[in-house]
Amino acid sequence: MFNKIELKYDFKDLEPNIDEETMYTHYNKHYNTYTENLNNALEHLPEFKDMDIISILKNIKENNNYYMAIRNNGGGYLNHSMYFDMLTPKSTPLPNKLEENINENFTNFDNFKSEIISKGLSHFGSGWVWVILENDKLKIITTNNQDNPYMFGQTPIMGIDLWEHAYYLKYKNLRKDYLENIFNIIDWNIVENYYNNLK
Repeated sequence: MFNKIELKYDFKDLEPNIDEETMYTHYNKHYNTYTENLNNALEHLPEFKDMDIISILKNIKENNNYYMAIRNNGGGYLNHSMYFDMLTPKSTPLPNKLEENINENFTNFDNFKSEIISKGLSHFGSGWVWVILENDKLKIITTNNQDNPYMFGQTPIMGIDLWEHAYYLKYKNLRKDYLENIFNIIDWNIVENYYNNLK
């Protein structure tokens, strides 16, 4: 049985970057639905009973009757768990090791940020923009719908939700403004924790 992560902040604490209503709806409605649907699907899959969500997403096969339910809702559960975990009312300083890797791969933080925003803007429809670690190098990719990089043998350290439910109440069609402002509320210590766990 999987549970939503507990937030370290109140819904209103991410204002003005993400509004309270969006946070409430995103966490209590969308994330909740993915969590419930994942647990319902897993009731039919006892072989996954003791696995963590990453192992489940890596091991579910396409010929399984519950493949799409796990892909969509398991992906949605993990994606949102990572997303809500990395948000904070005030962005933290970039830790040294992570900054070094960013500078190594993107020259500087501004280029890194610009590429994330560019990839997020060019992604058509719903999905996610990710920072992944591949062969000890940071790369930026996008996935469709609720797909997670783990499904494709990649390892994410940071993900930003591109679904309209993540920003539309405040930003309407201005995805670029949402992507720029979310950098004001990223806990880089959490991102580095994901990074260190992959090293």
